[in-house]
This record gives sequence, structure tokens and C-alpha cells, in this order.
Amino acid sequence: MKSFLLTTAFALLAFPAFPALADSVTEAIEARSLEFEAAFNAGDSAAVANLYAPDAAILPPGGARIDGREKIAAFWAGAIESGLADLDLIAAEVIATGDSALDVGTLTLSAPGENGARVVVAAKYVVHWIQIDGGWHLHRDIWNLGQ
Repeated sequence: MKSFLLTTAFALLAFPAFPALADSVTEAIEARSLEFEAAFNAGDSAAVANLYAPDAAILPPGGARIDGREKIAAFWAGAIESGLADLDLIAAEVIATGDSALDVGTLTLSAPGENGARVVVAAKYVVHWIQIDGGWHLHRDIWNLGQ
């Protein structure tokens, strides 16, 4: 009986820590996503690329895999120069395990349309984040158009 009580007490004390850990990772990922949005919307492709891990890769829809920060910066510079703007990332779920997290969500942005009009584009994304020196960085980034 004493063992049961000790085990139960331990479980009751330990269990609340798990959601707190998940919440802190979720908050950290959401903060980094806000940094991504701000850098993209400011037209700063170098700052966007610096949010990625050194060995990161992006997998854009209909395109080849792009590896490394330098090439990722060039990709985002092209996207920004093409007129994409007003990025809004919305995390639907963040699944954390140790120094790794999976972020699944949706995004919207505006793109040039006909006669100078702007059109809203919607997409889904999955980002694998890793923690490096205490900070979260995008490791793998894939998205596709549509909701």
C-alpha cells in the first residue's frame, strides 16, 4: 500500500509538468514563427534563412529540395521579389519530443494578381524544428497549396 501511495503521489506531481513542457515548446515555436513572419514581411530573406538550422532543407511545392541556409535565403529572396507578402502562419498543433518538434499548420499570404490586384493564397505546412544551443530552428520545411 505504501508503494502504491508513493507511486500515485509521484504521478500526480509529475503529470502536470508534461503539459507545461509542451506549452513552453509550443510558445517558443510560435514565437519563432512570428520572427519568420516579421522577417519575410520585411523582405529580409537573410533573416528568414537564419531561422533555419545550418543543415536545413525546404521542400517547396512542385520544386526540388533546397539544402542549406545560403540556398534557402536565395529561394526566399526570389519569393519576396516575386511580390509575395503579408505572410500569416497559424500553428494548428505542435508535437514536441525532447530537442525536436513538429509544427503542423496553415498559412496565408498575398500574391500579385491581375491588373495590380492582390490575391490571397492559402497553404498547409509541416515544419520539423530542432533545438540548437537552446534556440529552435527550422530543420525541414514542406508546404503545399490549398487548405
